[in-house]
Amino acid sequence: VLGQLPEVSGCRIVDVATLSDIASADNPGLEIHPEQLAYVIYTSGSTGQPKGAANRHGSLYNRLAWMQAACQLGPDDRVLQKTPFGFDVSVWEFFWPLMTGAELVMAAPGEHRDPARLAALIDQAGITTLHFVPSMLQAFVNDGHGADCPGLRRVICSGEALPMELQQQTQRQLPQAALINLYGPTEAAIDVTHWTCQPDDEGNSVPIGRPISATRTYVLDAALQLVPPGVAGELYLGGVNLARGYLNKPGLTAERFVADPFSDNGQRLYRTGDLVRWREDGQLMYLGRLDHQVKLRGLRIELGEIEAALLAQASIREAVVVAVEGQRLAAYVSLQQGHGHDEAALKTALAAHLPEYMVPAIIMVLPALPLNTNGKIDRKALPPVQI
Repeated sequence: VLGQLPEVSGCRIVDVATLSDIASADNPGLEIHPEQLAYVIYTSGSTGQPKGAANRHGSLYNRLAWMQAACQLGPDDRVLQKTPFGFDVSVWEFFWPLMTGAELVMAAPGEHRDPARLAALIDQAGITTLHFVPSMLQAFVNDGHGADCPGLRRVICSGEALPMELQQQTQRQLPQAALINLYGPTEAAIDVTHWTCQPDDEGNSVPIGRPISATRTYVLDAALQLVPPGVAGELYLGGVNLARGYLNKPGLTAERFVADPFSDNGQRLYRTGDLVRWREDGQLMYLGRLDHQVKLRGLRIELGEIEAALLAQASIREAVVVAVEGQRLAAYVSLQQGHGHDEAALKTALAAHLPEYMVPAIIMVLPALPLNTNGKIDRKALPPVQI
C-alpha cells in the first residue's frame, strides 16, 4: 500500500478553523450501485472461527431508511455513538444521525461500560437516542440511572433477548422514552425485525416483532416447510437486507445462504440458526439459538427456555444456563437488589413451569454475569462448576 501512495514534496498546512470555507457544498461525484460492497464486519458466531459478513449499499440504505421512517429523527436530536465499530450497531449509530441532520455525539473509549459515567454524559450532552445491549441496559437501570436521563426519547435494544422484567424496569425509570426491541444478524444489515414495547405488555419475554421494510421472515422446519403459529422453528430471512455472503468463504456462504423455495427468480434465504415461533397476533418470539440446544439422557433441551423461566422469577436479574460435561445443567444467575438466594425455593418455582429434567442441578450465584466488549454475556468467561 505504501508504494501506491503519491510522493509528496512538501507538507501542506491546513487551518481547521477554515475547513468549512473550503468544503464543497456538493455531494461527491461518485456513482454507487446498490450491489456494491458497503462494509465487512467479522463475527465468530457459535463456531469461534471469524467470518466477514459482506454487506451491500442497498442493504444498508434499506435499513437506515426504515429506521428513519419508523423513528423520525430530527435536527434537535442527539444520538450517542458508543458501540465499538467491530459490532454492526455502530454502523447506524454513525450514519443515521449524519443522514438526517441530527447531531452525533461520540462517547470516550470505554465510557459505555460505566453506568454512572454514561448517565452523566447522556445528561450533559443532551442525548435523546441511544442503543443498549440488554445486559448493559440491566446494569444501567439497576443503579437507577434511567431516572437521571429525562431527555431521553428513544432507547433501542438489540444483540440479546430482552427480558420482560427489564422492559418494565426500564419503562418505570424512563416513562417518556420509547423502548424499541430490534433483532437481526450481522449477515442482514444490522436489524430485520422490530417491536415497540408497550407498558401493558404481558408474558415472560419481549417479542422481536415483525419484519422491517423489504424484508421477509419465514419460520421453517428441517425440511424447509412452514410451521404454524405457536410451533418453534428456525428463522430464515429474505429480501433486500441480506448480505452478499461471507468474504472469501464461498463454501460457508453456500451453506448459510440457501435457495429460496418460495421464490421463482433465484432469490436466497439466510439461515439464522435462531429458534423462533409466531405468536397468534403475528409477532415473532425469540426462543434461543439452535446451537444452544443440548441432549441430556436422550432428551433434547432448549437452554433459552430454562433461562426465560429463571428470568421470570422476581429474584433473578440475569441468567445463563449451560450443560456441564454433557451430564447436568448448571445455571449462572445474578440477583435483583434486595433479594436473597434460596436455591431450594428457586428450583421448586422452576419445577412448576418446567419438566424435572430441565431444572438445573446446580445454580451458581455471581455478583454479575461477565460481559464481552460488545456488552453481551460472555459464556466463555463463566467460572467452572464442580459436578
